[in-house]
Amino acid sequence: MPEFINNLFNNLVFIFERLTWLSMVDLVLVAAVFFAIFSLLRDTQAMVLLRGAMLLIALVAILATLDVLPAFSWLLGATLPALVLAIPVIFAPEIRRALERLGRAGGILPTDKSSTNATDTIDAIVSATARLSERHHGALIVIQRRDNLEEYIQSGVDLDARVTAELLLQIFYPNTPLHDGAVIISDSRLKAASSVLPLSSSGVLTSSPDRQFGLRHRAALGISEVSDGVAIVVSEETGSISVVHDGRMIRRLDADRLENILRAFFRPGRTRGGVRQFLDRILPGRKQDTPSESK
Repeated sequence: MPEFINNLFNNLVFIFERLTWLSMVDLVLVAAVFFAIFSLLRDTQAMVLLRGAMLLIALVAILATLDVLPAFSWLLGATLPALVLAIPVIFAPEIRRALERLGRAGGILPTDKSSTNATDTIDAIVSATARLSERHHGALIVIQRRDNLEEYIQSGVDLDARVTAELLLQIFYPNTPLHDGAVIISDSRLKAASSVLPLSSSGVLTSSPDRQFGLRHRAALGISEVSDGVAIVVSEETGSISVVHDGRMIRRLDADRLENILRAFFRPGRTRGGVRQFLDRILPGRKQDTPSESK
């Protein structure tokens, strides 16, 4: 044992003696790459697969170093190229989502448009949401931010109307023609109703202890994974109000907390540009303009 510790200490000294500032930069870059990958995969099914793959690789590496297992070492060397080629197939959805996030981050110039009607729009959304919650009428409202949602607007019924609480209440009244699907709001205008949104495949809802999540919550998470829009969900079963952004759900809100969150998202002059905004948009865990999630 003392010999092992002595060898370990000598190896560490050997490594540190040869470190240069270029080596430090190299290590920092490698750490940054891994940090970005883990941030992009956080709260997805890929994280579970990645954890399992890392444990398997560590186990295989330990076994491959044993000289008493020559056949296993040969098998590992023969199958390793195939395993490397299989990684893009296994992680295809997550890779696509990461590339989409990187592509959206390319527009780093500020594009948020402040509007004199923003306050009235938020007031109308909060008022309608509170009344929908009291009546247990399910609702899904998406507010566009930087990313264009025209693809999803076209999937619904074109309205292009002023946002009012009465209009939202009428749209989400049960069994009316437009109550299924989502309402999409852009530039303080209600662009479309009954819009079809992508469903989330991240596994966030399946891992939750609650079983009260339906298609509206999955759709809200889905649109937040492919855009930077803010989704508001009213549960038809419980009347609970939730806000979804960037794949994260803030639940059990009342009208006052909902209003504070929406004002935090859409207050004028809050848009940042340059490198900070670029990093905020490609690293979801770094975003500082997202209100803190309630417990």
